[in-house]
Amino acid sequence: MAVAVLLLIFILLAAGVVAAARHYAWCTAAGQTHDPVHFEVPKGATGDDVADRLAASDVTRCGGIVGNVLMARSGRASEIRAGTFDLTTGMTLDAALDVLTAVPAAVPTLETTIPEGYRLTQIAERVGTDLHLPAARFLDLAQSGDLTLPPYLPKGTSTAEGLLFPKTYEFVEADLTPQLVADRMLEQFATEAQGLDLVAGAKALGYTPYQVVVIASMVEREAGVQADRDKIAAVIYNRLNAGMTLGIDATLLYDDPTPDGQLSASDLKVDSPYNTRINGGLPPTPIASPGAASLAAALHPADVPFLYYVLCGADGHHVFSVGYDEFLANVDRCLG
Repeated sequence: MAVAVLLLIFILLAAGVVAAARHYAWCTAAGQTHDPVHFEVPKGATGDDVADRLAASDVTRCGGIVGNVLMARSGRASEIRAGTFDLTTGMTLDAALDVLTAVPAAVPTLETTIPEGYRLTQIAERVGTDLHLPAARFLDLAQSGDLTLPPYLPKGTSTAEGLLFPKTYEFVEADLTPQLVADRMLEQFATEAQGLDLVAGAKALGYTPYQVVVIASMVEREAGVQADRDKIAAVIYNRLNAGMTLGIDATLLYDDPTPDGQLSASDLKVDSPYNTRINGGLPPTPIASPGAASLAAALHPADVPFLYYVLCGADGHHVFSVGYDEFLANVDRCLG
Protein backbone atom coordinates (compact mmCIF):
# COMPACT_ATOMS: atom_id res chain seq x y z
CA MET A 1 0.00 0.00 0.00
CA ALA A 2 2.78 2.38 0.92
CA VAL A 3 4.57 1.59 -2.30
CA ALA A 4 1.45 2.40 -4.29
CA VAL A 5 1.06 5.73 -2.53
CA LEU A 6 4.66 6.65 -3.17
CA LEU A 7 4.29 5.65 -6.80
CA LEU A 8 1.18 7.81 -7.12
CA ILE A 9 2.96 10.76 -5.57
CA PHE A 10 5.88 10.30 -7.94
CA ILE A 11 3.55 10.15 -10.93
CA LEU A 12 1.77 13.34 -9.80
CA LEU A 13 5.03 15.15 -9.23
CA ALA A 14 6.33 14.07 -12.59
CA ALA A 15 3.12 15.18 -14.24
CA GLY A 16 3.40 18.53 -12.45
CA VAL A 17 6.96 19.00 -13.62
CA VAL A 18 5.97 18.15 -17.18
CA ALA A 19 3.02 20.54 -17.01
CA ALA A 20 5.20 23.31 -15.54
CA ALA A 21 7.80 22.76 -18.23
CA ARG A 22 5.15 22.92 -20.95
CA HIS A 23 3.67 26.06 -19.42
CA TYR A 24 7.11 27.66 -19.21
CA ALA A 25 7.79 26.77 -22.84
CA TRP A 26 4.39 28.16 -23.82
CA CYS A 27 5.17 31.43 -21.99
CA THR A 28 8.43 31.86 -23.88
CA ALA A 29 6.87 31.26 -27.29
CA ALA A 30 5.28 33.83 -29.62
CA GLY A 31 1.55 34.03 -30.09
CA GLN A 32 -0.41 33.56 -33.29
CA THR A 33 -1.86 37.09 -33.66
CA HIS A 34 0.18 40.27 -34.01
CA ASP A 35 -2.08 43.28 -33.55
CA PRO A 36 -0.52 46.74 -32.95
CA VAL A 37 -0.12 47.83 -29.32
CA HIS A 38 0.99 51.24 -28.06
CA PHE A 39 2.82 50.21 -24.95
CA GLU A 40 3.86 52.68 -22.24
CA VAL A 41 6.67 52.20 -19.74
CA PRO A 42 6.25 54.68 -16.87
CA LYS A 43 9.28 56.32 -15.33
CA GLY A 44 10.54 54.26 -12.42
CA ALA A 45 8.88 51.02 -13.56
CA THR A 46 10.74 47.86 -12.44
CA GLY A 47 11.42 44.84 -14.62
CA ASP A 48 8.66 42.92 -12.83
CA ASP A 49 6.25 45.81 -13.45
CA VAL A 50 7.05 45.76 -17.15
CA ALA A 51 6.69 41.97 -17.37
CA ASP A 52 3.23 42.17 -15.82
CA ARG A 53 2.19 45.09 -18.04
CA LEU A 54 3.38 43.26 -21.16
CA ALA A 55 1.25 40.25 -20.26
CA ALA A 56 -1.76 42.41 -19.37
CA SER A 57 -1.51 44.05 -22.81
CA ASP A 58 -1.26 40.62 -24.52
CA VAL A 59 2.15 41.52 -25.85
CA THR A 60 3.61 38.48 -24.12
CA ARG A 61 1.82 35.41 -22.81
CA CYS A 62 2.78 35.37 -19.16
CA GLY A 63 3.23 37.75 -16.28
CA GLY A 64 3.30 36.91 -12.61
CA ILE A 65 5.93 34.49 -11.35
CA VAL A 66 6.82 33.07 -14.74
CA GLY A 67 6.99 36.49 -16.37
CA ASN A 68 9.19 37.75 -13.58
CA VAL A 69 11.48 34.74 -13.87
CA LEU A 70 11.79 35.25 -17.61
CA MET A 71 12.55 38.94 -17.09
CA ALA A 72 15.21 38.10 -14.49
CA ARG A 73 16.79 35.50 -16.77
CA SER A 74 16.95 38.02 -19.63
CA GLY A 75 19.32 40.23 -17.63
CA ARG A 76 17.93 43.28 -19.46
CA ALA A 77 15.54 44.80 -16.94
CA SER A 78 17.89 47.68 -16.11
CA GLU A 79 18.16 48.60 -19.81
CA ILE A 80 14.42 49.21 -20.31
CA ARG A 81 13.69 52.84 -21.24
CA ALA A 82 10.68 54.85 -20.14
CA GLY A 83 8.38 56.04 -22.90
CA THR A 84 5.77 54.87 -25.38
CA PHE A 85 6.64 52.10 -27.80
CA ASP A 86 5.03 50.43 -30.81
CA LEU A 87 4.73 46.70 -30.07
CA THR A 88 2.31 43.96 -31.13
CA THR A 89 0.42 41.21 -29.43
CA GLY A 90 1.95 37.75 -29.53
CA MET A 91 5.59 38.76 -29.09
CA THR A 92 8.19 36.84 -27.17
CA LEU A 93 9.67 38.65 -24.18
CA ASP A 94 13.06 38.82 -25.93
CA ALA A 95 11.48 40.44 -29.00
CA ALA A 96 9.62 42.96 -26.84
CA LEU A 97 12.80 43.76 -24.90
CA ASP A 98 14.65 44.34 -28.18
CA VAL A 99 12.29 47.30 -28.71
CA LEU A 100 12.08 48.48 -25.09
CA THR A 101 15.86 48.59 -24.65
CA ALA A 102 16.88 49.90 -28.07
CA VAL A 103 18.77 53.19 -27.94
CA PRO A 104 16.95 55.66 -30.20
CA ALA A 105 18.82 56.97 -33.20
CA ALA A 106 20.42 60.34 -32.59
CA VAL A 107 18.32 63.23 -33.86
CA PRO A 108 20.41 65.80 -35.76
CA THR A 109 20.43 69.08 -33.86
CA LEU A 110 21.89 72.54 -34.26
CA GLU A 111 23.02 74.85 -31.46
CA THR A 112 23.36 78.60 -31.18
CA THR A 113 24.47 80.88 -28.37
CA ILE A 114 22.99 84.37 -28.13
CA PRO A 115 25.19 86.52 -25.86
CA GLU A 116 23.67 89.01 -23.44
CA GLY A 117 23.45 92.46 -24.95
CA TYR A 118 22.97 91.33 -28.55
CA ARG A 119 20.53 93.34 -30.65
CA LEU A 120 18.21 91.87 -33.28
CA THR A 121 20.58 92.43 -36.17
CA GLN A 122 23.28 90.49 -34.33
CA ILE A 123 20.88 87.74 -33.28
CA ALA A 124 19.71 87.36 -36.88
CA GLU A 125 23.30 87.06 -38.07
CA ARG A 126 24.05 84.42 -35.42
CA VAL A 127 20.89 82.48 -36.34
CA GLY A 128 21.92 82.57 -39.98
CA THR A 129 25.42 81.31 -39.24
CA ASP A 130 24.63 78.65 -36.63
CA LEU A 131 21.16 77.46 -37.64
CA HIS A 132 21.49 77.88 -41.42
CA LEU A 133 18.34 79.99 -41.64
CA PRO A 134 18.13 83.13 -43.79
CA ALA A 135 19.20 85.96 -41.49
CA ALA A 136 17.13 88.49 -43.43
CA ARG A 137 13.95 86.41 -43.01
CA PHE A 138 14.55 86.06 -39.28
CA LEU A 139 15.18 89.80 -38.90
CA ASP A 140 12.08 90.65 -40.94
CA LEU A 141 9.98 88.45 -38.65
CA ALA A 142 11.49 89.95 -35.50
CA GLN A 143 10.79 93.47 -36.78
CA SER A 144 7.41 92.75 -38.34
CA GLY A 145 5.27 93.54 -35.31
CA ASP A 146 3.73 90.06 -35.55
CA LEU A 147 5.56 88.66 -32.53
CA THR A 148 3.83 89.24 -29.20
CA LEU A 149 4.34 88.08 -25.63
CA PRO A 150 1.81 89.86 -23.39
CA PRO A 151 2.31 91.49 -20.98
CA TYR A 152 6.04 91.74 -21.67
CA LEU A 153 5.78 92.42 -25.42
CA PRO A 154 2.37 94.04 -25.94
CA LYS A 155 0.39 93.34 -29.08
CA GLY A 156 1.12 95.91 -31.75
CA THR A 157 4.71 96.52 -30.68
CA SER A 158 6.67 97.02 -33.88
CA THR A 159 9.73 95.01 -32.88
CA ALA A 160 10.70 92.12 -30.62
CA GLU A 161 13.96 93.86 -29.72
CA GLY A 162 14.93 92.97 -26.16
CA LEU A 163 12.53 90.05 -25.84
CA LEU A 164 14.56 87.29 -27.55
CA PHE A 165 16.26 85.96 -24.47
CA PRO A 166 20.05 85.47 -24.64
CA LYS A 167 21.22 81.93 -23.88
CA THR A 168 22.39 78.74 -25.60
CA TYR A 169 19.65 76.97 -27.56
CA GLU A 170 19.55 73.55 -29.17
CA PHE A 171 17.09 72.86 -31.97
CA VAL A 172 16.13 69.75 -33.90
CA GLU A 173 17.43 70.43 -37.39
CA ALA A 174 14.42 69.01 -39.22
CA ASP A 175 11.62 71.49 -39.91
CA LEU A 176 13.55 74.38 -38.33
CA THR A 177 12.04 77.77 -39.22
CA PRO A 178 12.58 81.42 -38.18
CA GLN A 179 9.17 81.36 -36.47
CA LEU A 180 10.10 78.31 -34.39
CA VAL A 181 13.39 79.90 -33.30
CA ALA A 182 11.79 83.23 -32.41
CA ASP A 183 8.97 81.52 -30.50
CA ARG A 184 11.48 79.47 -28.50
CA MET A 185 13.42 82.60 -27.54
CA LEU A 186 10.22 84.38 -26.54
CA GLU A 187 9.14 81.39 -24.45
CA GLN A 188 12.49 81.48 -22.67
CA PHE A 189 12.01 85.17 -21.92
CA ALA A 190 8.60 84.39 -20.41
CA THR A 191 10.15 81.67 -18.24
CA GLU A 192 12.87 84.01 -16.99
CA ALA A 193 10.41 86.87 -16.43
CA GLN A 194 8.08 84.69 -14.40
CA GLY A 195 10.99 83.54 -12.26
CA LEU A 196 11.88 87.19 -11.59
CA ASP A 197 8.21 88.13 -10.98
CA LEU A 198 8.61 90.86 -13.60
CA VAL A 199 4.95 91.87 -13.72
CA ALA A 200 4.60 92.49 -9.97
CA GLY A 201 8.04 94.09 -9.78
CA ALA A 202 7.28 96.51 -12.61
CA LYS A 203 3.98 97.47 -11.00
CA ALA A 204 5.70 98.18 -7.69
CA LEU A 205 8.10 100.52 -9.51
CA GLY A 206 5.29 102.29 -11.34
CA TYR A 207 6.30 101.07 -14.79
CA THR A 208 4.97 98.58 -17.31
CA PRO A 209 6.80 95.28 -17.82
CA TYR A 210 7.87 96.45 -21.28
CA GLN A 211 9.33 99.67 -19.86
CA VAL A 212 11.33 97.65 -17.35
CA VAL A 213 12.73 95.60 -20.25
CA VAL A 214 13.75 98.87 -21.94
CA ILE A 215 15.55 99.93 -18.76
CA ALA A 216 17.16 96.49 -18.38
CA SER A 217 18.46 96.71 -21.96
CA MET A 218 20.20 100.00 -21.14
CA VAL A 219 21.70 98.46 -18.01
CA GLU A 220 22.92 95.54 -20.12
CA ARG A 221 24.67 97.80 -22.62
CA GLU A 222 26.08 100.18 -20.01
CA ALA A 223 27.30 97.88 -17.23
CA GLY A 224 30.79 96.48 -17.54
CA VAL A 225 30.85 94.66 -14.21
CA GLN A 226 28.12 92.94 -12.23
CA ALA A 227 28.46 95.24 -9.21
CA ASP A 228 27.44 98.27 -11.30
CA ARG A 229 24.14 96.93 -12.66
CA ASP A 230 21.80 97.92 -9.83
CA LYS A 231 23.51 101.31 -9.42
CA ILE A 232 23.16 102.10 -13.13
CA ALA A 233 19.51 101.11 -12.86
CA ALA A 234 19.19 103.47 -9.88
CA VAL A 235 20.68 106.35 -11.90
CA ILE A 236 18.14 105.74 -14.67
CA TYR A 237 15.17 105.77 -12.28
CA ASN A 238 16.55 108.74 -10.34
CA ARG A 239 16.95 110.81 -13.50
CA LEU A 240 13.50 109.84 -14.75
CA ASN A 241 11.96 110.78 -11.40
CA ALA A 242 13.84 114.10 -11.42
CA GLY A 243 12.61 114.93 -14.93
CA MET A 244 16.15 114.82 -16.34
CA THR A 245 17.12 113.40 -19.69
CA LEU A 246 18.91 110.09 -19.38
CA GLY A 247 21.91 111.07 -21.46
CA ILE A 248 22.81 107.45 -22.19
CA ASP A 249 24.89 107.27 -25.33
CA ALA A 250 24.20 103.54 -25.78
CA THR A 251 20.67 104.45 -26.86
CA LEU A 252 21.95 106.75 -29.58
CA LEU A 253 24.48 104.18 -30.71
CA TYR A 254 21.50 101.87 -31.26
CA ASP A 255 20.24 104.35 -33.87
CA ASP A 256 23.65 105.70 -34.84
CA PRO A 257 23.44 107.73 -38.07
CA THR A 258 27.10 106.80 -38.73
CA PRO A 259 27.34 103.26 -37.33
CA ASP A 260 31.04 103.11 -36.56
CA GLY A 261 30.76 102.52 -32.82
CA GLN A 262 31.68 106.14 -32.11
CA LEU A 263 29.58 109.26 -31.59
CA SER A 264 30.71 112.51 -33.13
CA ALA A 265 29.66 115.96 -31.88
CA SER A 266 27.08 116.12 -34.66
CA ASP A 267 25.78 112.64 -33.77
CA LEU A 268 25.00 113.85 -30.26
CA LYS A 269 22.60 116.43 -31.69
CA VAL A 270 20.81 114.17 -34.16
CA ASP A 271 17.02 114.22 -34.04
CA SER A 272 16.32 110.61 -33.08
CA PRO A 273 13.86 109.18 -30.57
CA TYR A 274 16.83 107.17 -29.28
CA ASN A 275 18.82 110.33 -28.52
CA THR A 276 18.35 110.43 -24.77
CA ARG A 277 20.57 113.50 -24.51
CA ILE A 278 17.87 115.71 -26.03
CA ASN A 279 14.69 113.65 -25.50
CA GLY A 280 13.18 113.05 -22.09
CA GLY A 281 11.87 109.70 -20.87
CA LEU A 282 12.75 106.26 -22.16
CA PRO A 283 13.75 105.33 -25.70
CA PRO A 284 10.83 103.82 -27.64
CA THR A 285 12.14 100.23 -27.54
CA PRO A 286 14.81 98.17 -25.81
CA ILE A 287 18.24 98.57 -27.36
CA ALA A 288 19.46 95.00 -26.78
CA SER A 289 18.50 91.69 -25.21
CA PRO A 290 19.07 91.90 -21.46
CA GLY A 291 20.07 88.85 -19.49
CA ALA A 292 18.61 87.80 -16.15
CA ALA A 293 21.12 89.87 -14.16
CA SER A 294 20.18 93.11 -15.92
CA LEU A 295 16.47 92.35 -15.64
CA ALA A 296 16.94 91.74 -11.92
CA ALA A 297 18.83 95.03 -11.56
CA ALA A 298 16.07 96.92 -13.39
CA LEU A 299 13.54 95.38 -11.00
CA HIS A 300 15.66 95.99 -7.90
CA PRO A 301 17.69 99.18 -8.36
CA ALA A 302 20.15 100.13 -5.65
CA ASP A 303 18.86 102.49 -2.98
CA VAL A 304 21.32 105.27 -3.80
CA PRO A 305 20.90 108.96 -4.77
CA PHE A 306 23.31 108.88 -7.72
CA LEU A 307 22.46 110.86 -10.86
CA TYR A 308 25.69 110.45 -12.82
CA TYR A 309 28.31 107.82 -13.63
CA VAL A 310 31.40 107.58 -15.76
CA LEU A 311 33.45 104.64 -16.99
CA CYS A 312 36.64 104.42 -14.95
CA GLY A 313 39.32 101.84 -15.49
CA ALA A 314 40.14 99.06 -17.90
CA ASP A 315 38.07 96.56 -15.94
CA GLY A 316 34.85 98.29 -17.04
CA HIS A 317 33.68 99.60 -13.67
CA HIS A 318 31.98 102.97 -13.25
CA VAL A 319 32.32 105.76 -10.69
CA PHE A 320 29.04 107.25 -9.49
CA SER A 321 28.17 110.70 -8.19
CA VAL A 322 25.23 112.79 -7.04
CA GLY A 323 26.29 116.25 -8.15
CA TYR A 324 27.38 117.50 -11.55
CA ASP A 325 30.62 119.05 -10.32
CA GLU A 326 31.63 115.75 -8.74
CA PHE A 327 30.75 114.05 -12.02
CA LEU A 328 33.03 116.42 -13.98
CA ALA A 329 35.85 115.75 -11.52
CA ASN A 330 35.34 112.01 -12.02
CA VAL A 331 35.43 112.49 -15.79
CA ASP A 332 38.77 114.31 -15.53
CA ARG A 333 40.15 111.63 -13.22
CA CYS A 334 38.90 108.60 -15.18
CA LEU A 335 39.03 109.79 -18.77
CA GLY A 336 41.82 112.29 -18.50
